[in-house]
Amino acid sequence: MQAIKITDLTYIYSKKTPSEKVALAGVNLSINEGEFVTVVGHTGSGKSTLVQHLNGLIKAQTGVVEICGIPTSNKKNLKQLRFDVGMVFQYPEYQLFEDTVAKDVAFGPKNMKLSKEEIDKRVRRAMDLVGLPYETFAERSPFELSGGEKRRAAIAGVIAMEPKILVLDEPFAGLDPIGVKEITELVLKLKREICPTVVMVTHNMDSACELADRIVALCDGKIVADGSPKEVFGDRNLIKEIGLDVPFVARVVDRLEEEGISLDKTILTIDELTSALEEYKKLKGGDGNV
Repeated sequence: MQAIKITDLTYIYSKKTPSEKVALAGVNLSINEGEFVTVVGHTGSGKSTLVQHLNGLIKAQTGVVEICGIPTSNKKNLKQLRFDVGMVFQYPEYQLFEDTVAKDVAFGPKNMKLSKEEIDKRVRRAMDLVGLPYETFAERSPFELSGGEKRRAAIAGVIAMEPKILVLDEPFAGLDPIGVKEITELVLKLKREICPTVVMVTHNMDSACELADRIVALCDGKIVADGSPKEVFGDRNLIKEIGLDVPFVARVVDRLEEEGISLDKTILTIDELTSALEEYKKLKGGDGNV
C-alpha cells in the first residue's frame, strides 16, 4: 500500500516577485507503507519544502500530494492528516512550551479528543519509548532538561499521537557522535513499534546509509536520484555533480583507490570494507601490504 504519493508537485516561493525561487519543480514520488526513505541534497535543494507538504504545513501550488490515498488539499482532512503524519522539526526542542514534560507530551493527544485514560496511557508509553521514564520526568520542566532530553521530549510529543508516518527534518543537527548514535537507535525503535513509515531529511550521509531503504536525492527542486544507498552513493559522478558528501566508508574506498587498491564503489559499511580487503589480500597472494 502506498503511504505517500506525490504527483507533479511544484512550489515557488515569492511567486511573481524579483526574489522568486523555485523550490520544487515537477516532483513525482511514491513511498510504500513500511519504507524508510531518506531525502538528501545540498542546502536549498528543496528537501524541507518537500516534507512540509506531507502534513499540510505547506499547501501544494501545483500538483497533488496524497497521504494513504487522501489528498492533502482537502481542508476537511487537515486535522486528521496532522495526526497521521508526525513531523519532528530540526531542533525540535524549540517546540517545547508547557510547564511540565508530561503536559507537553499530552498536547497532541488532547487535541485528538481522546479520553483522559487514553491520553495518560499514550503519554507514559511515549516517554518510556524515548528514554524519559514517566515517574522521573513527568513533572519536570522541559526547559530544565539537557539538550538531548529536550529533543527526546519533543519527539515523545509527536509519537504520543501514534502517527502512521514519521517525518524527521535533520534529527541529528547539533548532536555529537554519541547523540547521533542514541537518536539513530531511537528512530529505529520508533519505526518498529509506532510508525512503520519514516521519511527523514538529513545531511548526515552515514546515518542516511545506515537507516534508509531508499535514498531520494534532490538538486534544484528536482529528484535526481532514487534508489538503494548502494545505487545512489555508488554513483560517485552523480554525488559529486550535485554537491553531496559520500559516507565515511565510501571515502575510505576512494582513498584506497588513489593508493592503487581498487574496490567495489558500492561498499558502504565497515564489515563490507573488511571483507573486501581480506579478499583483496588473498587475490594479491596475502603479501600483507593492505
